[in-house]
Amino acid sequence: MKIKSQKDFYSGVMFTAVGVAFAWGATSYQIGVGARMGPGYFPLVLGVVLVLLGLAVIVEAMIVDAPDGEKIGAIAWKPLACIIGANILFGILLGGLPKFGIPAMGLIAGIYGVTLVASLASERFNIKEVLVLATVLSILSYLAFVLLLKLQFPVWPTFITG
Repeated sequence: MKIKSQKDFYSGVMFTAVGVAFAWGATSYQIGVGARMGPGYFPLVLGVVLVLLGLAVIVEAMIVDAPDGEKIGAIAWKPLACIIGANILFGILLGGLPKFGIPAMGLIAGIYGVTLVASLASERFNIKEVLVLATVLSILSYLAFVLLLKLQFPVWPTFITG
């Protein structure tokens, strides 16, 4: 059988691989049953759903005609680096790197950092829009995680709060 859409085919392969990894990883935890779920229940179900989704996408990629075969293009290195870098920066800003002497800057600085770096992935960068978005995300994250869920992590830099 011939692959008619490369993008869909390889997306399905990726979904299937991630689903197998989740399901396999879940087997090292207690699974439980539907009425009394263990810590491995949700990752197992999520893995199985991802495998089924991946297989459906693979089958569709081999059946449905695509106009040009939907070839996979070149890797977009700048967006890839910005998104991965933004996540790493968020972790560093939120918790710091004590081994290297970098203090925790807290949730607010982390959200501003991740928003600014991730927005650099776009070809259309507007600093005003990014700062408004970062402010809104900071306020909503503070309300959701700190006030409502009462999660314990630094909100402000350690040199401010002590």
